[in-house]
Amino acid sequence: MMLPNGWEMVVGLEVHTELKTKTKLFCGCANEFGSAPNSQVCPICLGLPGSMPVLNERAVELAMAIGFALNCTIQDSTFHRKNYFYPDMPKDYQVSQYDLPINARGYLDLPDGSRVSIERAHMEEDTGKTTHLGASGRIHGADRSLVDYNRSGVPLVEIVSGPDIRNPQQARDYVAELRSILVAIGASDGRMEEGSLRVDANVSVHKPDTPFGTRCEIKNLNSLRSLTRAIEYEALRQIDVLEDGGSIRQETRHWDEDRGETSTLRVKEEAEDYRYFREPDLVDLAPDQAWKDRVLAGLPKLPARRRQDLEALLTNPTDAQRDGVTTVVDLNLDTYVEGVAQAHGDVALAVARAANELAAANEKLANLSVENFVATVAMEQSGQLSATQAKTVLSELLDQGGDPVSVAKAKGFEQLSTDSLSATVGELIVANPDEWQRFKDGDDKLAQFFIGLVMKATKGQANGKAVIAELQSRR
Repeated sequence: MMLPNGWEMVVGLEVHTELKTKTKLFCGCANEFGSAPNSQVCPICLGLPGSMPVLNERAVELAMAIGFALNCTIQDSTFHRKNYFYPDMPKDYQVSQYDLPINARGYLDLPDGSRVSIERAHMEEDTGKTTHLGASGRIHGADRSLVDYNRSGVPLVEIVSGPDIRNPQQARDYVAELRSILVAIGASDGRMEEGSLRVDANVSVHKPDTPFGTRCEIKNLNSLRSLTRAIEYEALRQIDVLEDGGSIRQETRHWDEDRGETSTLRVKEEAEDYRYFREPDLVDLAPDQAWKDRVLAGLPKLPARRRQDLEALLTNPTDAQRDGVTTVVDLNLDTYVEGVAQAHGDVALAVARAANELAAANEKLANLSVENFVATVAMEQSGQLSATQAKTVLSELLDQGGDPVSVAKAKGFEQLSTDSLSATVGELIVANPDEWQRFKDGDDKLAQFFIGLVMKATKGQANGKAVIAELQSRR
C-alpha cells in the first residue's frame, strides 16, 4: 500500500494469545472455550477476599517456549498488579508483568525476508468477557451488560513487536507467521474467531527523515482481514487530519468491521494511570538453566524450517507450489507430503492434493492414513487413476476411511485402454474440426477443451496426461 503525498506508515503490533493449558493461570478452574457462562470460576479468579494465587507451571513452560521460538532472551521476571476499574476484572486489577518480562529482545523473520523485532513477550491473566445488550452492541447505547468470568484468569502471553512494520500486508504476514509458530509449538490453538488470539495495532504516520508521529491504538482485531483494513483506514484518517492542519491525539480506537472505520474509545492511558506495583502474593519467577534447556529441547521444527524442507523436495518450485507448501505447513499436513517423498513419489502432486483435497477436509484427517494417501498419489501418478478419480477416492477415504484400491474398484474406476481412448479422441476431432485445426496450428489452450470433452465422454475414466499424449501424436 502506497500512502499519498510521501507519507510513511509506522505500525507496531501487540498480539495477545491465550495459552493452551488445561487450567487457568493462578487457579485450578478449567481453561475451556464454549462452556456455560460463569461455570468455570472460583474464589481466586473472581477475586474474592482471602484467595491466594498459585502460578501454573505449564503456562510458564509455554511462555518460555514462545520466547525461544521468537529468539528472545529468557530472563528472571516479576508480576505486578495493573490497577483499573472495569466489570470484566472483578478484583479491580489485572496480574501482569511490567518492567521485568519473562521474554525480551527477540525477533521474527517473515517469509518475504524482512525482520520484525520483538520487544517483549510477557505473561498475564485474561479478563472476563463483557456483552453489551442494545442496538449498538457497545457500552455506549447499551441497555444493560452481561459479564462471563469463565475467561477471567486464563493465561495469556502478550507479544509486543517493535515499530518495524511499514504496511498492512506486512502486518498480516507477521500475524500469520506468528500464529503458525504458536500453533506449531502447542502454545495456542490460534483461533482468532474464538478470541484466543487477538491483535492490537499501534498506527502512526510521518514524512521521511522526520520523527515518528503520534500513535493511535486500535483494539481487539480478531481477523487478518480486520487487521489490514483497520491499519489502512487509520493511516489514511491520520493523514487527512494532519493535512487539514490538525494534530493527532494519542488514544485508543475501536474498529467497526461493518462500517469500515475506527472511532474513539478513550484517551490513551499511560503506565502511571495504572498505578503498577509488585504483586505481593507471588514470588519472583526465576527458571533455572535446566528447566530452560528442557523447554528448548522440546521445541518442534518451526514453520519456516518446515516450509524450507518441503520446498527443497520440489524442482524449481512455482509460486503456486510455494503457496501450496505454506498451506500444507499451516494445516500440519507435512507428514502426508513427506510420506510421498520417502516413497519416491511425485512430491509436486502430493503438495497439490494435500493443499486442496486434504485442506478442504482437515477435520476428517483421522480417517486417512499417510500410507493410504501415498498409495492414492501413486495410483494417480502411474495412470491407474485420473486426476478426477483420484480426488474422488481421496474424498471417499476422508469421509469413510478404507484403502484406495478397494474404493477405486467399488466405484468402477478403470483406465480406458489405449485403443478406446484413441477411438474417443478420433470421434471428438471429427465432431470439432474447427477447434482441431486451431490446435494443430499452435493454439495449445485448446488442449484443455479436448480434455474436457474426453472426460465428459468417458465419465472421468480417461487420464489427462494420456489424452494430451494422444492429441500430440495426432497433431
